[in-house]
Amino acid sequence: MSGRVGLAPGVSDRNICPMTELQFAEDVLLRLQERNPRFHGKAYLFLLSSLHHVMEGLAEPRHIAGSELARGVRDLALERFGPMARSVLEHWGIHATEDLGDIVFALVECGILVKQDDDRREDFCDVFDFEEAFELDYPWEVRP
Repeated sequence: MSGRVGLAPGVSDRNICPMTELQFAEDVLLRLQERNPRFHGKAYLFLLSSLHHVMEGLAEPRHIAGSELARGVRDLALERFGPMARSVLEHWGIHATEDLGDIVFALVECGILVKQDDDRREDFCDVFDFEEAFELDYPWEVRP
C-alpha cells in the first residue's frame, strides 16, 4: 500500500491533475454566480478583502458584526476607488448594504465564511445610505 489516503493501489500522483487554489477559487466563484447572478464575482472577492481589511485593524482576531463589515466595505471602497466607489460597487451589483448581507450569506452557504447563531441578514439592513456615504459625505478635499 502506498500509504496515501484516497489513492487506489497502483495510482500515482502523476496520473492525477490536482486542483490548484486558483482553480478552486474559480469553481467557487462560478457556483456563487450561478446561485446569485446579480452579483459579479469581484463583489465576493471585494467583500472578502474588506473583511481582511477590517480584521487587520483589530488588536486581536474576533467575530465581525454585519454593520462593522458593511462599514469596512465602505471604507475600503473609498480608499481604493475614491469618487468612483459607488459606481464600482453598483457595477458589481452592490446597491445597498442589504446586498452585502446577501453576499455574506452566499459565502456562508458555500462554506467560505462561518456565521454565529445570532448572525442575520438583517444585520446589514440600512447600515448606511450609498448616496450619503459615497457622494454627499465624500471627502472631496485634495489629498497629498
